[in-house]
Amino acid sequence: MSNKLLDWIEYRIPMMRVAKMHAAEYPAPKNMNFWYVFGFLATIVLINQIVTGIWLTMSFEPSAERAFASVEYIMREVEYGYILRYMHSTGASAFFIVVYMHMFRGMIYGSYQKPRELLWVFGMFIYLALMAEAFMGYVLPWGQMSYWGAQVIVSLFGAIPVIGEDLVIWIQGDYVISGATLNRFFALHVIALPLVIVILVFLHIVALHEVGSNNPDGVEVKRKKGSLKEEEKTKWKMHEYYTNKYDIVDDVVPFFPHIVLKDLVAFTIFLLGFAYVLFFNPEMGGYFLEHPNFEHANPLKTPEHIFPVWYFTPFYAILKAVPDKLGGVIAMFAAIIMLVLLPWIDRGRVKSWRYRSGIHRYNLLVFAAVFVFLGYLGGTPQEPWKITASQICTFLYFGFFALLWLYSKNEKTKPLPERISK
Repeated sequence: MSNKLLDWIEYRIPMMRVAKMHAAEYPAPKNMNFWYVFGFLATIVLINQIVTGIWLTMSFEPSAERAFASVEYIMREVEYGYILRYMHSTGASAFFIVVYMHMFRGMIYGSYQKPRELLWVFGMFIYLALMAEAFMGYVLPWGQMSYWGAQVIVSLFGAIPVIGEDLVIWIQGDYVISGATLNRFFALHVIALPLVIVILVFLHIVALHEVGSNNPDGVEVKRKKGSLKEEEKTKWKMHEYYTNKYDIVDDVVPFFPHIVLKDLVAFTIFLLGFAYVLFFNPEMGGYFLEHPNFEHANPLKTPEHIFPVWYFTPFYAILKAVPDKLGGVIAMFAAIIMLVLLPWIDRGRVKSWRYRSGIHRYNLLVFAAVFVFLGYLGGTPQEPWKITASQICTFLYFGFFALLWLYSKNEKTKPLPERISK
């Protein structure tokens, strides 16, 4: 009876066929290293955020009068509520950690280059949606830093000529940051943005499986149909989508069990670190949960220092590096746009930095170091030397893209291997 039921469902909704095509039998390069686990970890953290978020909304009240008290109620009265709250707050930081590592892996191995430009763009759209989702979720506890952080970030839109002031009122839903702002941020955080993120993740995976995964060598593993002898084709019993479209060569292995087992090892290590933070240091010294956010929002009391959560601080440092408010806003958004345009800024014909020039490797390492240092500068109290350092680092940040544009087209590279290495 169960087999008949499954066959009946499969005939109408081919779930097993899709699962085999996009999971179990998906051909993955056999030389994937630890850098390729962060996409899987990002999916796990996304599930954690959705599940814990649903449970938190059951006890949260999105109003200026009750939001802070409802969070305290969750922490103190709801059974295991403090674990759910910390899983969600720790998960937000974990999400950005794995996403930043995932993006850096794409940069070192050229996963944004042809034919994966659209894959990279979808990934950057996910990143932008995550930033909006995290910001609005950060406002919901209605603590001191939530309120004043929203005040600072929303006011940035007022620097836009002509429409700035009206845009700020439209975002706030009021003439000041108020309960109306909190209520609409709650709706966007709980319903609209998660839906957008899930759709973008689906498109990201579809785009990935259409062009195939990149690998540390940056050499394509799919060969055109007809390039192998018939006896070689029998080595693989893959889903008809792949056997009809491509010949499967020895460069790849089935996603299950080979890649899945690697991902499970990474997940175990990640889970140990996540559990340590969750149970022993959920605030991470004020980086994951700022100390002022344990005070109720007070419009009449400005915190001594106002800066965003750590995963926004690199762009906040760029914003502060420019004296003019409008210029700072333009620089901040330009920093993100440059990442989106990376597939067209890099004109190189070689993907992986293993075979690219020394100047490219140094340029990329400097970029990574500058990004981390900008995060430090944007997340600590401002001092004169830090403003100067932010300006220098902002110049170096954009200098990465300028240099990449200049040297990538005529870059001297190492010869590529014909097949991927083990």
